[in-house]
Amino acid sequence: MSTLMPDIANHTTAQTEGTLDWVGMSNIEMPMMVASQGENERMVSAFIDAFVNLKEPQAKGIHMSRLYLLLDELSTSNTLDFQSLVTLLDGFISSHHDLSDNAKVQFRFDYHLRRKSLISGKQGWKAYPVTLTGRLNKGKVDIELAVDVRYSSTCPCSAALARQLIQKAFKAKFHDQDADLDSIHEWLGTTEGIVATPHSQRSVAELKVKLNANTSEFPITALVDIIEGCLKTPVQAAVKREDEQEFALLNGQNLMFCEDAARRLQHAMNNTAEYDDFWLRINHLESLHAHDAVSITTKGIEGGYQP
Repeated sequence: MSTLMPDIANHTTAQTEGTLDWVGMSNIEMPMMVASQGENERMVSAFIDAFVNLKEPQAKGIHMSRLYLLLDELSTSNTLDFQSLVTLLDGFISSHHDLSDNAKVQFRFDYHLRRKSLISGKQGWKAYPVTLTGRLNKGKVDIELAVDVRYSSTCPCSAALARQLIQKAFKAKFHDQDADLDSIHEWLGTTEGIVATPHSQRSVAELKVKLNANTSEFPITALVDIIEGCLKTPVQAAVKREDEQEFALLNGQNLMFCEDAARRLQHAMNNTAEYDDFWLRINHLESLHAHDAVSITTKGIEGGYQP
C-alpha cells in the first residue's frame, strides 16, 4: 500500500505573510561546459547561486529542487553561453509561474588560459577567477561578466626615492676621482651600486562588464587581453631568467599608482564598444603599508554601474 508523502510547501501557508526578494540556494558545486570567444569549449568546476523572488505573500516557499534540476540539465546536456543562460533564467521563472517573476543566477569558477612567457617562449597555465551573473526581472534580461587579473605594480614614489639614493651613493663613490666608464659599469653591477630598489606588489584588477544580446560566447579571453595589454606587467606562469629580467624591465618602465592603472583601463574600456557598461576596481596589495591602495571607476552612463 503506497503512502502519499506530505508536501508542506504546497499545503500550508506562511507563518507570517510577506513577499521576499530572493529565495534559493548558494554554493551549488557543478561541472559546467563554458563557451568563451576564441577558445574551445571547456569544462570548469563552478559554484552556483540560484534564486527567484517570492511574490506570493501567503506561499510557504519556493520549489528549490526545480532550480537545481534545471541547473543539472544545463550541466549534463548543454553548454553555458549567453543564450543558454537566458533560457535557464526563463526556466527558473516558468517553473515558479505562480510564485515568482524575477530570477537570478551566478556562476563562479576559475578559467585557465595558456600564457606565453615574455622572452623564452615557454608556456604555462594561469587561472583567472570569473563570475557570470544573470538576472531576469519582469522580462528584462541583464547578463554580467566579471574577471580578475593579477599583475605587478611598482610605486613611482619609491622609484624616485631609490634613484636619489643611487645618485647619492654614486657621488660618494666617485666624487674625488676621475672614474672611467669601465669602473662605473662594474660598480653599477654591485649591491653597493644599486643601493636601493623601489617596492612593488602583486595587484588585482577587477573588471565587470554588461553584455548585450549580440553576445553568443563569453568574451573572457578578450577582457583578460585588454587588462594585461594595458597594464603591461601581468604575473607570469613559466619563467626563465631572461623572462624575469624582462619582467623587471617592464616594471621599471611602467611605474604606476593605483590611480594610473585605473585610468589606463578606463581609457581602454571607453574605447571598446562591445560592452554596454563597465565597472572597474584596482587593488594594489601594498608591500609598504599594511593596507591596500584602491581606485574604482565606471563608464559613467545614466542608470549604469555606480562606483
